[in-house]
Amino acid sequence: GKWQRNKYVGVSLVGKTLAVLGFGKVGSEVARRAKGLGMHVIAHDPYAPAERARAIGVELVSFDEAIGAADFISMHMPLTPATSNMLNNETFAKMKKGVRIVNVARGGVVDEEALVRALDAGIVAQAALDVFSEEPPKQDNKLVQHEMVTVTPHLGASTMEAQEGVAIEIAEAVVGALKGELAATAVNAPMVPAEVLLELKPYVILAEKLGRLAVQLVAGGSGVKTVKVSYASSRPDLDTRLLRAMITKGIIEPISDVYVNLVNADYTAKQRGLRITEEHIHLDGSHEIPLEFIKVQIADVKSKFASATSKSGEIKVEGRVKDGIPHLTKVGSFGVDVSLEGSIILCRQVDQPGMIGKVGSILGEENVNVSFMSVGRVAPRKHAVMAIGVDDQPRKESLKRIGEVPAIEESVFLKL
Repeated sequence: GKWQRNKYVGVSLVGKTLAVLGFGKVGSEVARRAKGLGMHVIAHDPYAPAERARAIGVELVSFDEAIGAADFISMHMPLTPATSNMLNNETFAKMKKGVRIVNVARGGVVDEEALVRALDAGIVAQAALDVFSEEPPKQDNKLVQHEMVTVTPHLGASTMEAQEGVAIEIAEAVVGALKGELAATAVNAPMVPAEVLLELKPYVILAEKLGRLAVQLVAGGSGVKTVKVSYASSRPDLDTRLLRAMITKGIIEPISDVYVNLVNADYTAKQRGLRITEEHIHLDGSHEIPLEFIKVQIADVKSKFASATSKSGEIKVEGRVKDGIPHLTKVGSFGVDVSLEGSIILCRQVDQPGMIGKVGSILGEENVNVSFMSVGRVAPRKHAVMAIGVDDQPRKESLKRIGEVPAIEESVFLKL
């Protein structure tokens, strides 16, 4: 019942720097509006095309640059293993004192206990949230009770117009599906004959995992646009629709919260500006084996692991099925042989004795179990790529120690 005007003193947005984390459909619209309010806008999204950001007048930067320069941070990314708790004690320590944070993405992208500590320490001046790790949040939730936090339920579609829009969208989707058009929102794929599915099952798993590997090798800011898939087979009539859908699934799902299946794969790829071309390499031989190998190449991107880049500049991974189990058999121009179970660490190193032992010792100290290890090299005592299959994800400190081994020139962890 009080009229406490002096209690509610804010800050001007004009001239302030906004960091948009997640530059998809929503993030880019927030950027447009913030520009109209006189803000300087930067963005971080490992998979957003730089030209789309430039068209709005937004600069794409690294994650550390974004959070270090920001007066305001607005979050718009899906919850994936890569984004889980991406704002934590370590990242809050890198921010300007007095930063203001808006999380309208997913609750799990912010470590809530770390945010409370950052608010109490004055690192974060204010926060606004409409998503939580547990929804609805408990009444005694420290963020809900915090004086410097504004909270609401997730109200993005809670307008009369939005509810009507959703109803129209559903009706149009049903009509389109009945007409045989590509369906974006179907949750059940059409039936595949059981005998075909049984035969292709290990190749379906291989296709998805090669897609996941390839997209994780893309360096931030590149934006995946063109993917070429090659199938080597002695069968001229091999139906690759299911395999193409699974490669699309592998590429899109790690960087999105969209569920991809056989029905919506082509539509989802088109919606994201992703062009997938296919090449069939005909081999002479028995028709008993459906496929000899699958090769996935991503063009016009930078790689976070330079050795995965072919001579022509594409990120290239290749795999085959051995005894019913998918294997990674080539990274860039290096031949390897590692089972695609668990996750993989790739290291490029000077080919010399003791390297397997050094890396194995670091993982052993971490209690990380090694399932497979393979070394591919161009020539003895030259450069080699070591592929290590691991059952668990090592801590960042352990991965850093591996990268600091003197003979290792680059390394990357890939989660499957």
